Amino acid sequence: MKKIDFPLGRLLARIHRDERGGVSIETILIIAAIALPILIFLIRIGWPRVKGFFDQGMTDLEAGSGAAQQP
Repeated sequence: MKKIDFPLGRLLARIHRDERGGVSIETILIIAAIALPILIFLIRIGWPRVKGFFDQGMTDLEAGSGAAQQP
């Protein structure tokens, strides 16, 4: 292995050898691998239903406000 003489090189070499936090990164990647398909499913399937629910509510609200304005 080539000896590194400059301070930034020593720091980078020390960081490269450090294995702390590896488990945390692996855990985050596993959670992301599980959450990503669920999120895609919710956006593709659930969002049109949620949007339809709010669109219907806005339509009902507009219809009710029109009836409330008439004497």
